[in-house]
Amino acid sequence: MEDNTKIITLRMMIMLLVFIVVAPLLPLLISWRWSWWEAWVYAAISFVGFVVSRYLAGRRHPELLVERGQYLQNPNPEPWDQYLSPLSAWGGVLILVAAGFDMRWGPSAQFGLVIKIIAIILVLGGYALGAYALIVNQYFSGLVRIQVEHGHHVINSGPYRWVRHPGYVGALVTYLSIPFLLDSWWALLPAFLLSIIIFLRTFLEDQFLQEKLPGYKRYTKEIRYRLIPWIW
Repeated sequence: MEDNTKIITLRMMIMLLVFIVVAPLLPLLISWRWSWWEAWVYAAISFVGFVVSRYLAGRRHPELLVERGQYLQNPNPEPWDQYLSPLSAWGGVLILVAAGFDMRWGPSAQFGLVIKIIAIILVLGGYALGAYALIVNQYFSGLVRIQVEHGHHVINSGPYRWVRHPGYVGALVTYLSIPFLLDSWWALLPAFLLSIIIFLRTFLEDQFLQEKLPGYKRYTKEIRYRLIPWIW
C-alpha cells in the first residue's frame, strides 16, 4: 500500500502540473497576451472543475482516485485503449496549443460576445456532465478495462440514465466549444479530429462492455443511446 501511495502521489503531481496547471494556461503562455479574458475564463473553469470534481469523487469513492492516479499502469487494459486514451488526453492539449498560436499570429476568428457566452455555457455544461459521471461511477477509469478487483458492475444511475457514455458526451461538448470561446478556426481542426477519436472510443468501449461486463447488454436495452440522444 505504501508503494502504491508513493506512485499515486508522484503520478498525480505530474498530472496536476501538466494537465491541470500548465495545459489550461497554454493559450496564454503561447500567445503571451495576458489580457485575453476568454483564455482566463477557460483556465478558471478547467482548474476549478478538476478540483471540485476530484474532491467530490474522492469523498464518495476514494479508490477511484487511486485508479485514475495509476493511469497507464492499471492491469488488463484493452490494447486499443492504450493508444486511444493518450490520444484523447493530448488531443485536448493540442486544441489549446492551436488556439494559443492562432491568437499569437491572428486570431483567425473574432466571434461575438453572444457566441462566446454560449460557448462558456457549453464548456461549463460539458465539464459539469463529465464531473457528474465521474462522481456517480466509481469505475470511471482512465483506461477501458474490467475492474474485477473492485467488483465492477453496471452503473445505471445519474447521467447514465440518459446515455451510456455521459463522460464522453461532456468531453465532446467541451472540446467543440473551446475554439469558439478562444476565437480560433484553427483549433476546430484538432477538435474535430478528437471528436472522431471519442466516437471511435465510445463504439469500441460499448462493444467491449457488452461482451465482458455482466448485465451491460440488458442495460443497452434500457438505455438505447451511446452518445447522442435520439441519434446514436
